[in-house]
Amino acid sequence: MPVPVPGGQDALTPLPGFAFHVHFAADGGGAFPPFADLDTALTGGFSDVSGLEASMEAKAVKVGGRNHGAIQLPGPVSFATVVLKRGLVESRHLWRWWALFTGADGAPNGDWRAVNRCTVTIAMLRGRTPVLGWKLMRAMPVKFRAGDLSARATDVAIEELHLVHEGLRMEPMA
Repeated sequence: MPVPVPGGQDALTPLPGFAFHVHFAADGGGAFPPFADLDTALTGGFSDVSGLEASMEAKAVKVGGRNHGAIQLPGPVSFATVVLKRGLVESRHLWRWWALFTGADGAPNGDWRAVNRCTVTIAMLRGRTPVLGWKLMRAMPVKFRAGDLSARATDVAIEELHLVHEGLRMEPMA
């Protein structure tokens, strides 16, 4: 039986992959330095997000007397690099964040302090309401790619931003 939600949609209908919002926030609350002067409503315009992936390496343990195969135990978890493509955010804020780690704006070795890492939330939307979200914990930029410059193009300024992180969570947004 359909489960109605506001707007008349069925809550059991799969969420479309094209309706999402990306938000950057300071770990532990407070203002996130690279975006301190940016309206939070502007922090999330990307056309593609890929790499929401976690994998666990199983550890095979051979046990004497057990000839039918090894016991499989959980091993370390690794996370894929998340790629945000075709950003609609003003590039200076994402560049400022990139520059904190790389020293691009004059810092000799970059600024790798924990305060410069952030929680990135990728919220799936039903209409304009966040329903389900993926959180990247302690995210850090590892690649910044600007779009090609062309007077005839209508492309956006940020082509790709690659993020590594230390944890992936799936959480309800309501």
